[in-house]
Amino acid sequence: MEAERYSRLNQYRCMWVMVFFDLPTETKKDRKLAAKFRKILLDDGFTMFQFSIYTRFCASRENADVHIKRVKYHLPPEGQVGIMHITDKQFGMMEIFYGTQQHETKRPSQQLEIF
Repeated sequence: MEAERYSRLNQYRCMWVMVFFDLPTETKKDRKLAAKFRKILLDDGFTMFQFSIYTRFCASRENADVHIKRVKYHLPPEGQVGIMHITDKQFGMMEIFYGTQQHETKRPSQQLEIF
C-alpha cells in the first residue's frame, strides 16, 4: 500500500488535459481551420470525448504542461478554446450517461514511458 501511494503513476500525480472549443464554421476557410485544429489535437494524442471536447491522459503535471503549451501554440485565430487539467482521481469521479443509462468512465490504456 505504501509503495502504491508513492508510485510514479498514481491517481493524484497523473493528469488529464481537456480541451473545449467553439470554433466558427460559417465559411469553407473556417471549417478547414476547425478541422486542422482537431487533427492537431488527435496527432498530439488527444481523443474525442464529445465533438468539441478532447481529452488526453498525461503521466505527470510536467507532461501535461508540455501538451498544454503545444495546444496554445496551435490555437486557431478565431473562436473560443478552453484548456483544463484535472487529476486522474477527479477524472475518475466523472459521471457519464448515454440517455438515462450510466456508464463507467473509460480508463487510459497502459502507456510506455521511455527514459
